[in-house]
Amino acid sequence: MMWFLVILCVSLLGIGFLVDWWNKKNGLRNFDPEENEKCVSEYERVSTESYLHNIKNDHNNGPF
Repeated sequence: MMWFLVILCVSLLGIGFLVDWWNKKNGLRNFDPEENEKCVSEYERVSTESYLHNIKNDHNNGPF
């Protein structure tokens, strides 16, 4: 069972590296942050900023 998990993890990592290499080779890796920013709705932007703000406050107040 342990060998199965090791082989599974290595094969998933290998597939990930192959997909990354293929995308880099074919030029699919160039992302424009400003273009991606246009596709985000106002609700997604506000909820993400609120979530990040709450995480920062939780971290500043300590674990308890």
